[in-house]
Amino acid sequence: QMQLMESGGGLVQAGGSLRLSCAASGGIFSIFDMAWYRQAPGKQRELVATITNLVRTNYADSVKGRFTISRDNVKNTVYLQMSTLKPEDTAVYYCNALRPGIGEPLLSWGQGTQVTVSS
Repeated sequence: QMQLMESGGGLVQAGGSLRLSCAASGGIFSIFDMAWYRQAPGKQRELVATITNLVRTNYADSVKGRFTISRDNVKNTVYLQMSTLKPEDTAVYYCNALRPGIGEPLLSWGQGTQVTVSS
């Protein structure tokens, strides 16, 4: 089963930028649609961005125009470039593969990477 490891989180001031990475191993990464999710304290996990195996992207309204999802099928990695960060972007960020034709998370959740945006 494919395994994922998120990295790149940290503490940043409002208006700043971060790039998250999600490295995959143990599976055929290139065939999967991939997604970034986030979970803020006391809230449910929410979908942030998706990228298909054909590199079509989609974003939550709350991050549209500020975040960019991309993938490198040679490095088996999906990225989330986050710009103009806001305090409300503070959350643990997770990546996952998506079930083909359904669009729901396929794999068990990893540890995620913490993003904290200070005002």
